[in-house]
Amino acid sequence: MGHDHEHGSAAQAQRGGSRYKKRLLWSFAIVGGYFVVELVGGLLTNSLALLSDAGHMFTDVLGLGMAAAAIHAAERSKRDGQHTFGMYRLEVLAALANAVLLFGVALYILYEAVQRISEPQDVMSLPMLVVAVIGLLVNIGVFLLLREGAKESINVEGAYLEVLADLFGSVGVIVAAVVMEVTEFTLVDPIFGVAIGLMVLPRTWRLGKKALRILMQAAPPSVALEDIEEALGTIVGVDEVHDLHVWTLTSGMEVATVHLRVADRLRMPEALAEAREMLSHRFSVDHATVQVELSGGAVCESFCEREGHPSDPTKA
Repeated sequence: MGHDHEHGSAAQAQRGGSRYKKRLLWSFAIVGGYFVVELVGGLLTNSLALLSDAGHMFTDVLGLGMAAAAIHAAERSKRDGQHTFGMYRLEVLAALANAVLLFGVALYILYEAVQRISEPQDVMSLPMLVVAVIGLLVNIGVFLLLREGAKESINVEGAYLEVLADLFGSVGVIVAAVVMEVTEFTLVDPIFGVAIGLMVLPRTWRLGKKALRILMQAAPPSVALEDIEEALGTIVGVDEVHDLHVWTLTSGMEVATVHLRVADRLRMPEALAEAREMLSHRFSVDHATVQVELSGGAVCESFCEREGHPSDPTKA
């Protein structure tokens, strides 16, 4: 009988965004400082587009803060009887919270824009333009800081998407300010407020859906369970593959458990090693628990108990 775990390398343990914590902290400091500037500017100029951008900037501040805090907590967490996998899921929860928060802000901006379209208000376009240009530069800088990490961590991706949305929002505010300065057409301000809200909603939906998929322990979209089962079945000596489960623990960390039945006891160590290597190199599953059982003989005790069978098949 064989039973083993594959946990991946130390470098792989750094996945889930921890490598980008310093960049998140720098981004948090930059965005937090500018949020105050943009909020004051929006109130002074009476610009909904600028206030909507400030609202998105506020969610950036919260999102970046939660993302950095989640990574810090995951790094410091200790494996114990209650947290056997540590606290990596905090990253996913932070991403989901970001999505919900941003969704709410976007809906509020849409509501406020509709009110202003029906009752146009005067806007100070020139100061609005100055604040928006500064905001664009800030967003570009933070965007470059987080772009690489967004490819590896759903947590960093959540903060990155918020900054990206804010970047486009700053462009919209600049365009609106220029139009109002040249034409005095003040309705362009709430119109761009609506455009910014509509731009954010689809990205927010995709992020929330991705986070929920991980929390529901669904198999990663890039992994086909049928392909894994078929591949494991080709290992010499393996008669049956069952109890296969694959899910995502956190960004870049796929987890699997599987039972293999082997006819020849002498083939059990080789089958175990080949299965581990196949899961890691072919399917990018670096944390795998593989249980090898002897066909027609003693099987895994925990599996038998779970299925309601005696652990000794001679008593079945």
